[in-house]
Amino acid sequence: MKLSKRALAVRTEGFTESVIREMTRLCAVHGGINLAQGFPNFPAPDLLKDAAKRAIDADINQYAITWGSQSLRDALAKSYGETYGMAVDPETMLTVTCGSTEAMVSTLLAIVDPGDEVVVLEPFYENYGPDAAICGAKPVFVPLRPPTYTFDRDELRAAFSARTKAIIVNTPNNPTGRIFTREELEFIAGLCREYDAIAVTDEIYEHIRYGGPHIPMATLDGMADRTVTISGASKTFSVTGWRVGWIVAAPHLTGGIRKIHDFVTVGAPAPLQEAVAAGLTLGAPYYRDLSVHYRERRDTLFASLERAGFRPQLPEGAYYILCDISGFDAGDDVTFTRRLVAEVGVAAVPGSSFFSRPELGRDLIRFTFCKTDDLLREAGERLLRAREILS
Repeated sequence: MKLSKRALAVRTEGFTESVIREMTRLCAVHGGINLAQGFPNFPAPDLLKDAAKRAIDADINQYAITWGSQSLRDALAKSYGETYGMAVDPETMLTVTCGSTEAMVSTLLAIVDPGDEVVVLEPFYENYGPDAAICGAKPVFVPLRPPTYTFDRDELRAAFSARTKAIIVNTPNNPTGRIFTREELEFIAGLCREYDAIAVTDEIYEHIRYGGPHIPMATLDGMADRTVTISGASKTFSVTGWRVGWIVAAPHLTGGIRKIHDFVTVGAPAPLQEAVAAGLTLGAPYYRDLSVHYRERRDTLFASLERAGFRPQLPEGAYYILCDISGFDAGDDVTFTRRLVAEVGVAAVPGSSFFSRPELGRDLIRFTFCKTDDLLREAGERLLRAREILS
């Protein structure tokens, strides 16, 4: 017997399944090379794996403290101090989460009320819009203009109002690869101070950079008390399946965030928290090597995409390359990526998944290069056949 009342909440009606995860499934069906979903196909550092094994063998298998193990919070506080000069109290300013994805939605649930507005720069990681909607907030989208993917200051200012509660800032940016400059971040910070808004920063790619420095918003004047900094271990240590992320925020924000986190997930995996704490001791030399290795992978895939006619845009950070496919004359982005994986054997993400309106991304697709050199070279050879097959 069918329910007489609405079975699903209205908020679910605007959601679709993750396009990125859908492309991974299609890739598996067609036996393709997965350059869609951003997970590395190479191992995590031995130091982390060994630490995880030791933690399990030591029976650290029960609940950690809800907001994070003492060892990880202490390690994070030390790391933020050494890397950015940030004074982070591990007792009152840190919350360890089940990945940065949970960190984002727990943060928004803690700070945003129904009817508030959240400014989102687009293109954006596909979760941001739904995260705002889950909270009952209205996302207000502001474009990052190609080819440099910078925002227009007048447009951004116009997006702020008395209803603005937060802005989501992702740097280095997914999918564009932009690293926001100090001047850009200072402008955003000024708007936050003027309109009494909170900056929620997704800094998960902070250590994967080829251009300028990473500048945490929280280090700018007057922003420590109105910034929520989100990051995690997934990208830095190639452990996307571990789901260990974290939130740094002033105590008056952390208190509410911890309550939401507690009821959403209780806590992140205890033995893996110990492993990430060990990984953070690798420090600056490891982060430098990480960027060097990813630069080599970036350049390998970029050269292949150029030869194949994909009109790639060189990223400054993160591990993605956006491409303009308008020269292929093979339908919109969704049609193109479905044919690309089925007929060429390489999976990418349609650009429309990163925009509030699909037509804004119809000529774009995104590839990831967090793969081994041999796989990237093989993908490059396959992509050379794309124009012949898809045009």
